[in-house]
Amino acid sequence: RVRFVQWALWYHGYGRPQLQRLPADGSAGSRELLLAFSWLLHRPGLLEQLLAQSRVQTGDHTSVCTCEDDVPESQEGPGEAGPEGRVDVRYLQWLHGRLRLQWCSLHAQHQEQCKLLHKIHSFTSGSHMDQNLGHFSVTEADLIRHPENYKQLLQLLESETTQLEAFLEWKQLEPVYWQWMETVLDDMAEEGNMCESQDADVEKRRLPEVTSCCPWAARLAGQMDRLSRDLLALQEQLHQLVAQRKAAWWEKVAAREELQKERFSAAARKAQESTELKLRGLTSLCAPQKTRMHGLCRLVLRNKQPASKVASGQCVSKEAAAALRAAEVIRELQLREASLQRELQQLQQQCRTRLDGIAEGLEGVICISP
Repeated sequence: RVRFVQWALWYHGYGRPQLQRLPADGSAGSRELLLAFSWLLHRPGLLEQLLAQSRVQTGDHTSVCTCEDDVPESQEGPGEAGPEGRVDVRYLQWLHGRLRLQWCSLHAQHQEQCKLLHKIHSFTSGSHMDQNLGHFSVTEADLIRHPENYKQLLQLLESETTQLEAFLEWKQLEPVYWQWMETVLDDMAEEGNMCESQDADVEKRRLPEVTSCCPWAARLAGQMDRLSRDLLALQEQLHQLVAQRKAAWWEKVAAREELQKERFSAAARKAQESTELKLRGLTSLCAPQKTRMHGLCRLVLRNKQPASKVASGQCVSKEAAAALRAAEVIRELQLREASLQRELQQLQQQCRTRLDGIAEGLEGVICISP
């Protein structure tokens, strides 16, 4: 368990080495665990994640994300992989095929789930007390078929209410906790400085004790002094060599700047073309920010009502007015797909150009592009 906790914290970004040095039997390290727990409270938002996972879902929800993905662009030219970094292309193709197969099966299961949800929503339409919903969810339909399960649902709701009350109480007392943690950090920093000073004093005392007791210590100290002088001389030579190499490198860079002007203009033209392609989709992406949604949304079946009913004085709630229609999400995803397709075609063309350049340098080899 201790090793698993250390590994999990390291995986999530907690890189304090003192925690990794704790004994595996759990006999020490209570303050290190306290620091790690405080980091989990602050950095990943542990309590919020636990509340989101333990939330009782009485309705049918689905995840919707209409945000732009902040994917970092790749650097120009991939890094050269060493001998240990080589991967067989056939293995990558097999992995790609396996992922496509699993994606297709997942998509088929999601379509089947959507069909079943549509049946439940359409069959129970007009039965719900809330007019904004109008139909039952899967949980509510199951409670109608099996009324004896309402006790279990009631217990889950009571447990969630208790957790929310505890979370609200924690939010009120949270500043006190962080003030206490500041004092804990200050104490640990002072103890760390004292330990470092004690270790330095011990290191300083070791050499005189050895020289006074051992007759060969003086000779060994002289050899160490000579080695230190040799190391300093080598370090100076290394600095001089690095300075010479840097000067030669900057001379080469200055000489190649004129030759790269034409390449720069060609790269600028390519960048301008790609920018123009991306600007074509800006008219669709300039929609109001209220359509940008991320997270869980409840699935509600909306039938198209005639205009006479809407104009007859029915009041529409704020929740219904702020709802996200499936047609809007589909339209926006289609626009996003078209933009990604254009970017994919551009990257494919760049890969073909680069492969053609590599093939020209191979003698006696004929490369036929797919």
